[in-house]
Amino acid sequence: MTPLAFFAILLTLASVFGVVNYRTLRLPNTIGVLMISLLVSAVMLAADPLIPGYDLKAMAQSLLGTINLPQTLLNGVLSFLLFAGALQVDLGQLWARKLSVMALAILGTVLAVGLFGGGMWLIFPLMGQPVPLVWCIVLGAILAPTDPVSVVGMLRRLGLPAPLQAVFAGESLFNDGVGVVIFGVALGVASGDGSMASGSHIIGSFLVEAVGGGLLGLVLGWTAVQFMRAVDDAHLELMLSLSLATGTFSLANALGLSGPIAVVMAGLTMGARPSRAAITDQGQHEVTVFWSLIDEILNLLLFLLIGFEVVAVAFHASQVVAALVAIPLSVAVRAISVFLSTIPVHLRGPTRGRVLVVLTWGGLRGGISVALALGLPDSPYRATLLAVCYGVVVFTIVVQGLTIERVARHFYAPRPES
Repeated sequence: MTPLAFFAILLTLASVFGVVNYRTLRLPNTIGVLMISLLVSAVMLAADPLIPGYDLKAMAQSLLGTINLPQTLLNGVLSFLLFAGALQVDLGQLWARKLSVMALAILGTVLAVGLFGGGMWLIFPLMGQPVPLVWCIVLGAILAPTDPVSVVGMLRRLGLPAPLQAVFAGESLFNDGVGVVIFGVALGVASGDGSMASGSHIIGSFLVEAVGGGLLGLVLGWTAVQFMRAVDDAHLELMLSLSLATGTFSLANALGLSGPIAVVMAGLTMGARPSRAAITDQGQHEVTVFWSLIDEILNLLLFLLIGFEVVAVAFHASQVVAALVAIPLSVAVRAISVFLSTIPVHLRGPTRGRVLVVLTWGGLRGGISVALALGLPDSPYRATLLAVCYGVVVFTIVVQGLTIERVARHFYAPRPES
């Protein structure tokens, strides 16, 4: 099957599932498509033993093998999604709360990795399947970052105060780069490729990737804006934004820097008010419409694939139990990491309780976690880690994603902050 044919199938399914969701479930598009694709996958797996001569699971896995989700997302689609998300962030609000965002994105992610990894290391033996600590840390790195696709989509419909929206979006956009770096280091140690890495080397590598990626994105974003200032053509301005997103991500990866952080900084730079003033009115309109459409289409396709990737996960009884135990642990770890990382800079005064609750319950995981898990090398622990990851991701998207609006309204509708 050609890539175009596979893309056409995905678009058709996403469109049909979107219509079904609109006529029946009436859920947010991405969550509705995810739930329908999960249902279709479950029906396919249940019917597989009943249809002799056809291995439906193998057929589905073969079809999904047409697209390598980990590589496609982490080295391709992610550049578009992060750039589109960054364009929607108010840079002024983000800069005013830069300490909170950085505390959550760096310290909060590190705490979440350690706490969740350590907790699962203690829990797995109780399930009759002990997993080494280093592999539990890998699992923690997979599930620690909140997903920008899920979070930015959620923020569109919540109507939270602008300062809290900036913290939410900023954390989700930046902690992916932090999580991916930690994941790479932990996986290297677990697989024996990085066992000799010292603590100073790990910290140095992280700083080079994160800070270098941020500076690269800032420079390229500023450069693109200067080119836009020199022209008066909306189509050229749109082309420049597209080349900025793809070129920044690709160049950062080629230089050994953090592609996600670089493309986020490029998007924030272009989306800033002074930068928008350099773009024609028609150009601003076309850029906004184009990236909103790209964001919506890729979100739907990603959540569709997440639902169908369930056929690649082997759910045994002990793994299901481990996933069920991991779900409340992930929520508790999210609350603790948010609280500990933001005490000095954000959770102050009478609003600290509701900020903590909303940030905790709104910490959705998504496609990035699934892509990292699916990209794990073959090992005795891969199936267990994948099952736990999938359980936590689906819970956060479906349960937390569908109830966060009620939680946010309970705490913020009566007395919205300025």
